[in-house]
Amino acid sequence: MAKQLDYNTMREIFTRFRNSEPEPKGELEHVNVYTLVVAVALSAQATDAGVNKATRKLFEIADTPEKMLALGEEGVTEHIKTIGLFRQKAKNVIKLSRILVDEFGGQVPNSRAALQSLPGVGRKTANVVLNMWWHYPAQAVDTHIFRVGNRTGIAPGKTVDVVERAIEDNVPVDFQLHAHHWLILHGRYICVARKPKCGACLIKDLCPFEEKTI
Repeated sequence: MAKQLDYNTMREIFTRFRNSEPEPKGELEHVNVYTLVVAVALSAQATDAGVNKATRKLFEIADTPEKMLALGEEGVTEHIKTIGLFRQKAKNVIKLSRILVDEFGGQVPNSRAALQSLPGVGRKTANVVLNMWWHYPAQAVDTHIFRVGNRTGIAPGKTVDVVERAIEDNVPVDFQLHAHHWLILHGRYICVARKPKCGACLIKDLCPFEEKTI
């Protein structure tokens, strides 16, 4: 685990990220905030590409909690059976849809606590929704961000909560909105787990990672 980088280095790193990708986007397909919640909940222990493949037809026929309830658990299961843990996820989609209808008038709430009250929605999922839909500078720490944060010194920490706080505390505020997307994309395509592509890295001269590849 690298030491926390200093402020000037952090500014330079995120300036490079922003210059390369001024408006980074999440890769989960959705048509409204409800389908975003469902897609992010389904993405746990699954790839975005796999979730997108499964949800395209699902969201064509069920893009509201009411329509999802009408489809039923078995109907949801049929659409998402290519995704890991699909049976439990189908149960959660139906349960969260019922709660949205019964307790929130069919609307997705925009507080972290309310989002986390939904089955299958943890802090990471809530933060993704708050960031992507309501443009709140929430930091959703997944395996990519955890790895990048620790390798680079951008956000070192032994737990996801510590890494989340390190991003909030140390990334300059003008980069906070897109920070988690830049870090996810960097971890997904460049700073990969086994053989990081250091030769193609925008920040290789600023990164203290000792096991850099050529």
